[in-house]
Amino acid sequence: MEIYSTEEQQVDAIKQFWKDYGSSIIVGAVVGLGGLYGWNYYSDVKLENAEAASEAFQSISANSADSAAVMAAVSEFGQQHDQQGYQALLELMAAKAAVEAGDLDKAETAFTKIIASNPGASLASLATIRLSRVQAEQGNLGTALATLDQVTDEAFNAQRDELKGDFLVRQGDMDKARVAYQAAIDNGGALASPALQMKLDNLNKA
Repeated sequence: MEIYSTEEQQVDAIKQFWKDYGSSIIVGAVVGLGGLYGWNYYSDVKLENAEAASEAFQSISANSADSAAVMAAVSEFGQQHDQQGYQALLELMAAKAAVEAGDLDKAETAFTKIIASNPGASLASLATIRLSRVQAEQGNLGTALATLDQVTDEAFNAQRDELKGDFLVRQGDMDKARVAYQAAIDNGGALASPALQMKLDNLNKA
């Protein structure tokens, strides 16, 4: 699916950001919040912990094809490291692994956990969109639509509106689906999802 491919590119970009700057961000926070007394020792410890978390994250990411191993490793990471950004990304990987394994309940729990942790607008929006897909697959289309309404990051408007259209079609509400698809197109969705215009055209012909 074009939308899913676009989401994976967004996830990869966020992963790369944390790989490049995660340790610096943490140390910067220490500089901003720490006092002079004991700061050198504290910052060294924080940096070591951040580097260890980064190495663990990269190790798990490198073995992401093994769904069972990913889900186990994510749980272990959370017990050993207090790194919210990495944890949210790993929970996203675990949720994807759960979907691929057909365990939608576990995927729903993982996505909900990510959203509750407030990891930042981009990750929260990705998790919310994917949560809505899981809910739709579970047959809860009304809940899935309500979940999509929680996506407020403008960068995800097109994906949100196209999914709304898909869910509304499944509900049989073609008029609202047309509106949703048109909104997705107006937000540039056809560039990332070439099938979007065809979906709208098919509804207009019906």
